[in-house]
Amino acid sequence: QVQLVESGGGLVQAGGSLRLSCAASGRTLSVNVMGWFRQTPGKEREFVATISWSGVSTRYAESMQGRFTISRDNAKNTLYLQMNSLKPEDTAVYYCAAGRTVRTTTTPHEYDYWGQGTQVTVSS
Repeated sequence: QVQLVESGGGLVQAGGSLRLSCAASGRTLSVNVMGWFRQTPGKEREFVATISWSGVSTRYAESMQGRFTISRDNAKNTLYLQMNSLKPEDTAVYYCAAGRTVRTTTTPHEYDYWGQGTQVTVSS
């Protein structure tokens, strides 16, 4: 099993920045792809960004492209999401995910492990 713990969420004004972190522990050698998703009440979990094990391959949701940057430090077993130019519509619970697949997939069910989520609130 792999445990994921997110941190870094909080309240920020529109136009501000936040950096989310996700610390992985347990059988981390089984993890390849990692990603971020987000969810608001009453809506399905939404893809945000994903990154390959090497960090060379990344994918972003269109609305986050150019504002968010995903990165990872495998030596520290930590995933990051730098979020800039935040908008009120970015308000959500952000989840870290990890998967055994090598594909940089945007599909939630292809990820095997999930964190508990961290709240991000962007005020207007």
